[in-house]
Amino acid sequence: MAEPGSYILRTEAKDEVGILAGVTGLLAEHSISIAESHDFGDPVSGKFFIWVRMTCPEGMDMAAFEKRFAGFAEWRKMQFSIRPADYRPRVLLMASKMDHCLSDLLFRHRHDRLGAEVVGIVSNHDDARWHADRHDLPFHHIPVAKETKAEAEEKLLVRIEDSGADFVVLARYMQVLTDDLCRKLEGRCINIHHSALPSFKGARPYHQAYSRGVKLIGATAHYVTADLDEGPIIAQEAVSVDHRATPDRLIELGRDIEARVLARAVRAHAEGRVFMSAGRTVVFD
Repeated sequence: MAEPGSYILRTEAKDEVGILAGVTGLLAEHSISIAESHDFGDPVSGKFFIWVRMTCPEGMDMAAFEKRFAGFAEWRKMQFSIRPADYRPRVLLMASKMDHCLSDLLFRHRHDRLGAEVVGIVSNHDDARWHADRHDLPFHHIPVAKETKAEAEEKLLVRIEDSGADFVVLARYMQVLTDDLCRKLEGRCINIHHSALPSFKGARPYHQAYSRGVKLIGATAHYVTADLDEGPIIAQEAVSVDHRATPDRLIELGRDIEARVLARAVRAHAEGRVFMSAGRTVVFD
């Protein structure tokens, strides 16, 4: 839990000499302490990114400070945002029958370790309803069939809007979103999939991996785009395995990794630690 008077500052500007010094100097002028700070100059995009968690003096006029900072940002042609560190963006979780990622996210939410406020669960099956009941969350059952996919996605968009969700997480939601929906959710929809198995698409990927004697398994959390499983990557993890790992053991390891990686990605997005740069992500994890 963030301490009182704690804020998160995000900035993005053209990479030029003096940007970091200008920002930190402005904070020092207002007696603002820096609790955590990250910065990166991307040589590809030519942009400079800053993420700061700062602690302001008691009774500080934040509106006046933001006005002062806005003047500096205009001079530097800088995009910026300032928000309370304890702000929790609203997230709608989506899942199908496999619930390991959903269960993990809800556990972290219950203990304020997710960085976001869960506002509901959507599923194309009724299996996940008990999770919603247990956590006192709205549950929306939206069945999906080939002939009803367009209608189902319209209902989903209504649910997202009605819930006030800032972003959506596909916690092993086993339906491919249409290109149109991907575009509408661009930059605010996170997915998880098995990343270290690029040759094993379709059903039973871990069984396919076992038959090929795979030595590495992992997972990738990424933003959803119209290019299936090719969106900008937020978080990844991989572990080594050997010939002793059965398909069941690979599945067990894979699901543990999926849950961890997705949770890291959700928290990074919720805390504003993810920046886009030349089509890829800069993540201050």
